[in-house]
Amino acid sequence: MTRREIWDTVYGAAAAAYEPREARAVAALVCEDRLGLRFTDVIVEPDAPCPLRDDLQRLAFEIGSYRPAQYIAGFCRFCGRKFSLEEGVLIPRPETEELVRTIVERHRSDSGLRILDIGTGSGCIAVTLAAELPDARVTAVDISDTALRIARRNAERLRQTVRFERRDILTGPPEGEFDLIVSNPPYVTESEKRQMSPDDDPLLFYRAIAGLGRRLFAPGGTVYFEINERFGTQTVELLENEGYREIVLSKDFFGKPRTVSARWK
Repeated sequence: MTRREIWDTVYGAAAAAYEPREARAVAALVCEDRLGLRFTDVIVEPDAPCPLRDDLQRLAFEIGSYRPAQYIAGFCRFCGRKFSLEEGVLIPRPETEELVRTIVERHRSDSGLRILDIGTGSGCIAVTLAAELPDARVTAVDISDTALRIARRNAERLRQTVRFERRDILTGPPEGEFDLIVSNPPYVTESEKRQMSPDDDPLLFYRAIAGLGRRLFAPGGTVYFEINERFGTQTVELLENEGYREIVLSKDFFGKPRTVSARWK
């Protein structure tokens, strides 16, 4: 098949499932990683033969079935780096990139930082902080063996040193002393909120991490959370009640409350 024929097949499947702009991004992502075909190659030599590296029709079916492009391609991009990804590991959000950039900007001049990433997932936060703050010592924990396998793979491929540990922070907190704790815990969606009983706690992980900080923080330690936009005020109140100070609730590029930072007294 020619480059143009392959592109048209993939883009056609994406166009049936996505808006035009998003369809092009999905097609480009899948073509480049799964088929070894960049869009610039299609533009330069559309009629050049292109041997297939994968089952084209199966890929088209996956795209048309609304399977996320990052899972189809097997990777995502985060803060300019390429991270491996697979089912069972959450796709990093653009808002999480904002959180990481904020941390880097605020702490670039700090030396010897000890950083703990709770719920590391693909390792995108931990690995990016290790790369951008090369003097830092980064520890990342997760309860999922799949997530830890993917995170270790990403750290090795990007040549960053991160200590990974399997931990359930609700029952087995990590050991050590840290200057920064960062976490993007699982969100409680509005539909999930409606299904919750009065005894359920939508701030369960935030509450647990705030409590851990009281034990794990070095003097002046700082916590950074990504939050559900609906629980910004409650998260701030939680941190105040736990004894944190200098609490900042920040909005994302859509103007919605998205991150909270606070310093341990």
